[in-house]
Amino acid sequence: MATGDALLEFHPTANEPPASNYAALGFRNAQAHLAFDADTNESAVFAGILPNHYAAGGINVVLVWRATSATTGNVRWQVAVERQNDEGLDTDSDSFATAIEATAAAPGTAGMVQYTTVALSNSEIDGLVVNERFRLKVTREANDGTNDTMTGDAELVHVYIREQ
Repeated sequence: MATGDALLEFHPTANEPPASNYAALGFRNAQAHLAFDADTNESAVFAGILPNHYAAGGINVVLVWRATSATTGNVRWQVAVERQNDEGLDTDSDSFATAIEATAAAPGTAGMVQYTTVALSNSEIDGLVVNERFRLKVTREANDGTNDTMTGDAELVHVYIREQ
């Protein structure tokens, strides 16, 4: 496996939304997206199994998103991993590792996609190893006027994980 190679990808319809404050499924030009509101922290959760070709170390989570209508401002994303190792986690409650943040500018034209990479070290993915189930939580921080300044929804259209 080479650095930068893709490990997994998640489509918006694979979202396993939390009980509250979840991103809403929507469509634009018949393309699915998850709409993250500007005024409330909203999340999406994706489940996967780390494939055999993962060489250990960290991962890069790439968020492919667009703005519903804004053409200026920044979006602040958070990404967190929950490791579900063999007999190591009671899944009756959430146990996500500390979220890692990344800020990205809105594309200059509404509807154009932006690729935002969030780098996570091995410790930030809770020591996840091959063939283990995990959940990935993606959150947009509410517009606070400092880190997240984009008005309107941020539409997540795809998530993929690459080897660091």
